[in-house]
Amino acid sequence: MSTYRDLAHRGSARATVLRTVGTRERRSHLTAPRVNTVGIDIGGTKVMAGVVDPDGNILETLRTETPDKSKSPKVVEDTIVELVLDLSDRHDVHAVGIGAAGWVDADRNRVLFAPHLSWRNEPLRDRISGRLAVPVMVDNDANTAAWAEWRFGAGRGEDHLVMITLGTGIGGAILEDGAVKRGKFGVAGEFGHMQVVPGGHRCPCGNRGCWEQYSSGNALVREARELAAADSPVAYGIIERVKGNVPDITGPLITELAREGDAMCVELLQDIGQWLGVGIANLAAALDPSCFVIGGGVSAADDLLIGPARDAFRRHLTGRGYRPEARIARAQLGPEAGMVGAADLARLVARRFRRANRRRVERYERYERYAEARRTDDRTSQGTQ
Repeated sequence: MSTYRDLAHRGSARATVLRTVGTRERRSHLTAPRVNTVGIDIGGTKVMAGVVDPDGNILETLRTETPDKSKSPKVVEDTIVELVLDLSDRHDVHAVGIGAAGWVDADRNRVLFAPHLSWRNEPLRDRISGRLAVPVMVDNDANTAAWAEWRFGAGRGEDHLVMITLGTGIGGAILEDGAVKRGKFGVAGEFGHMQVVPGGHRCPCGNRGCWEQYSSGNALVREARELAAADSPVAYGIIERVKGNVPDITGPLITELAREGDAMCVELLQDIGQWLGVGIANLAAALDPSCFVIGGGVSAADDLLIGPARDAFRRHLTGRGYRPEARIARAQLGPEAGMVGAADLARLVARRFRRANRRRVERYERYERYAEARRTDDRTSQGTQ
């Protein structure tokens, strides 16, 4: 008589199933269930949550301040759970995706290190999923933003995309053939900590001369405040705007004044943009993508920043004049990109969750058919004796 293994796994049929599963994994965003999910974007200053539909449309958002980093990780986890439960009162939620500003392990469970939060090897996925009745996905916030831009924004149609997020620091992500490249240990894309100036400005990571010390929101504000504190004549415009209170100088204010024609602010954004172009040229030499998408809060400066970046990129590109140049585009989804990407990636978790349940049912049904066949054979054999 045939065994259960024989009934469950026929040679050619099993090969067909494996091929089908492989195809589904490669095209997982096309086969994910069309359900609403919640995306969470956790930064150093805010936690943003939103319900997102399968087409990337935001149905509702909630925002709250990030609890102080000196507090325990549970405080932030409590905030996440409260936001999800609040949204689930008004929407059917099938999965939750979390984009965290930190290093997330390859299993997308633990936040290994978060510079702006007190998370150190924190099992965030397990902690949150243990308190919610839906599957949970955790990823780096730059990965989730890059996924959103590839699915719904400036990176649509690109096979090889690199995302650079300019905020307090610099984050990044790599997508190839519709998959996020997270590296062996899950921490790929930390471009901001490439060393571009040996012995340069000290970085909070502990090293000196990191890229984000020359092309980020912190770098922009640092330079403006130093000029204002020195009472430089080129800084009179911004000094007057903040009424002499140097700590009130912020990135958005610098961008606003640059748009109004303030020469110092325009020059500062050009400097940041030139350093951005240098770093992009280095990444092009290493990764050779077809497109760079520039996101994050600093990208709001648009051509005041990206124009100089493109010029510097062309000047520093290895093999310039003899190779195709990658497209450099500003992100289209704005500050919601990380939230939208986290929600869309969570749909893949919902798909796997449903598939796992379906496979358990199928295994049970196969076993029942096998057991029934055994009982029939036993009755037949007894009747012939």
